[in-house]
Amino acid sequence: MFRSVLVPINRAGWPFIGAAFAAAVILGLLWGPLFWLGLLATAFCTYFFRDPPRVTPTRPGLVIAPADGMVQPIVRAVPPPELELGDQPLTRVSIFLNVFNVHVNRVPADGKISALSYRPGKFLNAALDKASEDNERMSLKVTIYDGVELGFVQIAGLVARRIICHATLGQPVRAGQVFGLIRFGSRMDVYLPEGVAPIVVPYQTAVAGETVIADLMSQEPAREGEER
Repeated sequence: MFRSVLVPINRAGWPFIGAAFAAAVILGLLWGPLFWLGLLATAFCTYFFRDPPRVTPTRPGLVIAPADGMVQPIVRAVPPPELELGDQPLTRVSIFLNVFNVHVNRVPADGKISALSYRPGKFLNAALDKASEDNERMSLKVTIYDGVELGFVQIAGLVARRIICHATLGQPVRAGQVFGLIRFGSRMDVYLPEGVAPIVVPYQTAVAGETVIADLMSQEPAREGEER
């Protein structure tokens, strides 16, 4: 019960929470009602930077959602060149995060970080396909212990102005492990290895660290879905 009510806060949020509360106090001294507006802003910052614990499936071969949000139309696209995944299109699973989603990002598979590259760019609406190419991004690649490579990309959005990534090159990582976040609206792209079909469908809600988006050991074709 306490875990569901007292959700941990990501450390990147504390400066914003503290600043919002300090502003609430100062505004309240100027005019009482402004304190409550500032307190509302403090509550939103606390809500935005929540970092709830997740239960991650641990079977080898599973690719886990790196972000909370809505799965966008799944397409084949050439991965960012900095990932060195080749110049042929791969299946891309994109997850759009609105301002109400948990914004903590998690590693999609066990392995080692074998590529890490930041690229500045625009701040287009992250729900648009061209955001994957044009927006500010942090590209990461994890080499799974059997040698399979998986690319995933943090993408800033229309409101997002800061990508935070704590991963380091060569770092061993585990699926579901927190590695960063994107502030105030964003997108996460995952590039699946050739021949691997996604097991999520467009407009499905993904839960970071819990939703399985692909199975590297499965021959199942891509799934279909419908709203009910």
